[in-house]
Amino acid sequence: MNMDNLHRLLTFLILLLVQVLVFNHIQLFHCATPLLYVYLVLHFRRSYPKYAILLWSFFLGLAVDIFANTPGVAAGSMTFIALIQPYVMQLFIPRDAAEDFSPSIRTMGFQSFLSYSMVIVFIYCLLFFTLESFSFFNWLQWLTCICGSFFITMIFLMAIENLDKKHHQE
Repeated sequence: MNMDNLHRLLTFLILLLVQVLVFNHIQLFHCATPLLYVYLVLHFRRSYPKYAILLWSFFLGLAVDIFANTPGVAAGSMTFIALIQPYVMQLFIPRDAAEDFSPSIRTMGFQSFLSYSMVIVFIYCLLFFTLESFSFFNWLQWLTCICGSFFITMIFLMAIENLDKKHHQE
């Protein structure tokens, strides 16, 4: 197992534990839950095999589903954003970027990484809460959950990304 996969496995386990033990118990205003495990999908480098991105994402989503009692919701949503991640990343990186380009604030700049993250996280929240409610009967609650979770997830993601950026600068 190479260092990249070992680092990714450690990130997988930490995100899973933090989500299951801490963030699944946070519900601001009964609608906003931080969905921090999306962080794993954001950081796959450009040359990473697409099937591997799908597998990592599916298994993280499945593990979250098992512990959160949301049968298939996180797994389906994570798999979908894993499917679109390489294409969304292409929209925000320079055309002449290296094949092993890894998205982060350091490599993309704040604005590009923020935009890239916002697209991925918004699509994730939209899909997750649509699958979870499986109805548009209470559309105001659905919309509130999507927007609240999107904003709180983005705040946590940017905080972690800024901490990681400072860590790499030292």
